[in-house]
Amino acid sequence: MSSLIHQALQQEADGLIQAWMEQARIASPNLAKSASREAGELLDGVRQALAAGADPTQFSSQAWASPRQMLEELSRSRAAQGHSAGDTSNFILSLKRPLFAHVQSKPAADTSATIDAIWAATLLVDSMAQHTVTTFQRAREEIIVRQQEELLELSTPVVKLWDGILAVPMIGTLDSNRTQVVMETLLQKIVETESELAIIDITGVPTVDTLVAQHLLKTVTAIRLMGADCIISGIRPQIAQTIVHLGIDLKDISTKATLADALALALQKTGWGVSLRV
Repeated sequence: MSSLIHQALQQEADGLIQAWMEQARIASPNLAKSASREAGELLDGVRQALAAGADPTQFSSQAWASPRQMLEELSRSRAAQGHSAGDTSNFILSLKRPLFAHVQSKPAADTSATIDAIWAATLLVDSMAQHTVTTFQRAREEIIVRQQEELLELSTPVVKLWDGILAVPMIGTLDSNRTQVVMETLLQKIVETESELAIIDITGVPTVDTLVAQHLLKTVTAIRLMGADCIISGIRPQIAQTIVHLGIDLKDISTKATLADALALALQKTGWGVSLRV
């Protein structure tokens, strides 16, 4: 059965690619210009696997490692370009009809041999399409995770307000992952700038609960272990009431209502004088 598939790929590769592209354009009119090249490389990989004795009904075996890698690269490329998993899968499934036609055109000992070859081709193409969906989904998840990490880093900038004074404006909900990023970024910046004081501004944090308070306390503790001090600003009346209601102890930590007040206190602590002009 694999010999008929191999013959179709070996003897009529150009015609098969052309017919494949015609079918693919029916499903996806805006087919990428690189599709023909990708199809040629993939068919060549399939042909080489069949020539080496790979069983078309066992696509998960080691013999199909090279075509699987090609499909993974195709899926990752399509995912990065913003294509859907369905488009990528349909591109592979478009190979079925032209492959069946080419297999049927090859002479066989009997009808059953042709039927077996078509069935094997069906399993092969279906397995290839399924592999693209699986890889595509994994690639999209990796892209989403990477984008979330990049957004997380961008949403927690460490700003140098003055010599020896850093500030971290927090916006949005605090969770364990975000707190860890803030802590690592802030501690690294303290080392780089040899700063003596850090201001954590929570004006943009919508609510403060026990978990958020614990994250803040851990960050303050880490800052103090680095030999620096910390001020928390943005303590609004509602947040102050919540902290008192929850029984959270912040008495050892300097707190201010606004970032401006925190900066004034930080300047005093670091030996700078603050003068107001009228």
